[in-house]
Amino acid sequence: MDAVKADKAQLRARLLRARRGMSAQEREAAARALAVTVRGLPECMYSKTVAAYVSIGSEPGTGPLLETLLEAGVRVLLPVLLPDNDLDWAEYGGQEALERTPRGLFEPTGPRLGPQAVTAVQAVLLPGLAVDARGIRLGRGGGSYDRALSRIEQAGARPALVVVLYPHEVMDTVPAETHDGAVDAALTPAGIRRFGA
Repeated sequence: MDAVKADKAQLRARLLRARRGMSAQEREAAARALAVTVRGLPECMYSKTVAAYVSIGSEPGTGPLLETLLEAGVRVLLPVLLPDNDLDWAEYGGQEALERTPRGLFEPTGPRLGPQAVTAVQAVLLPGLAVDARGIRLGRGGGSYDRALSRIEQAGARPALVVVLYPHEVMDTVPAETHDGAVDAALTPAGIRRFGA
């Protein structure tokens, strides 16, 4: 397993370098394209409630995408990072209802709904660094979303799991450990890629 961890670390470093190498204009264009692409994802557009996140830094921009979901009448839950790196959730009330945290994240200012709130959504938009042809998602390695996904599984819920990436981050294979689960689809500025049956 140590070799897999090392492979993951190397791939993460390479992907983060590539993201940092993108211009502000490229990132802005990608964010606008994601807002268009998500309209072709019925799992999100026709859901009552979707869990999403606010992008930071060089991540694919989710700001316009979040607004698209709100305009479609979708209730959006956003994560609130707890001290132990677990995730609480709160409802998204628009850009003006976000605050920057000491850790540099943008989180909703509304009432906290508890870590279990994610078990009642119909779709989860996940951050990531890559996904492979099996749908195996490579995250940042912090484990926050692994906990949320485990909570969903334990509750017997089956929302659509969709990772948000740049097109070049959809790969043939990524290093995987036994606990790494698969997502249903990747949402990229260039389109939607589905995995599995």
